[in-house]
Amino acid sequence: MDKIHLEGVKLYAYHGCMDEESRIGSDYEVELKVWADLQKSAGTDRLKDTVDYVLLNRIITEEMAIRAKLLEVVAQRIIDRIFKDEARVKKAEVKVTKMAPPINGDVERVSVILKQKRKK
Repeated sequence: MDKIHLEGVKLYAYHGCMDEESRIGSDYEVELKVWADLQKSAGTDRLKDTVDYVLLNRIITEEMAIRAKLLEVVAQRIIDRIFKDEARVKKAEVKVTKMAPPINGDVERVSVILKQKRKK
């Protein structure tokens, strides 16, 4: 199976359990991998025959804009939308990273990774 990989999608969002996070927000980075059969588009050179990564980026942006306390919730929403909006995707993996999380200690970033196959 073939793969499309979006790397370094940078966003500003308002996720987190603390009230301050809902007001101040923070920087995030999303990485997305989707698996699909890309052989047809490799031969036709037509956008309609492939998984459009512009659509994938829009899904990430829209779902990241909806506040959640947990990164797990955001990651699951991204996967759910991809499976809903793009039938060619058979498997997806999303990594949501919060940069400089407000926790005690010197932590550069924290990430959640979810990987799922489409349910039949």
